[in-house]
Amino acid sequence: MKNYQPYVVIIFFLVISASYILGFTPLIIGVAFLSVSCIAYAYYAKDKKAAKNGEWRVPESTLHMLGLLCGWPGALLAQYQFRHKTKKASFRLVFWIVVLINVAAFSWLHTPDGRKQLKVIALQAQNIAMQHSNSEAVISSVLLLTEFRDRWPNVH
Repeated sequence: MKNYQPYVVIIFFLVISASYILGFTPLIIGVAFLSVSCIAYAYYAKDKKAAKNGEWRVPESTLHMLGLLCGWPGALLAQYQFRHKTKKASFRLVFWIVVLINVAAFSWLHTPDGRKQLKVIALQAQNIAMQHSNSEAVISSVLLLTEFRDRWPNVH
């Protein structure tokens, strides 16, 4: 199937949105994927431009690390738009392993153990913000980003 990349990204972000709306994950999960995806997209664009101009290139390890840190949707869109990093088989293999790791981790967050761990981390982030910040804006932002929309009280 040719030109599948935008559909994969759209479906993934719809799944993240549904997860948030249904109360399985806090807003920070979607924000992390979206923001790091934008950064990854920019790095791919920079690397493509450098490749065309014979300039210093972005290391592949940097591109893979951005993908691993939730930026793979932006990386996939950049590969599609710029036709960049689409031929080298070893790069593509590592890229798709990174995608699978991300999808597996996101899926794990929907298990009872994953949800429990995510709630513990969210609570820790809230406590840190309240203990170490005097700014109402910072505290409010952390609370907003880490709050669970518990629409399913029996799901723990």
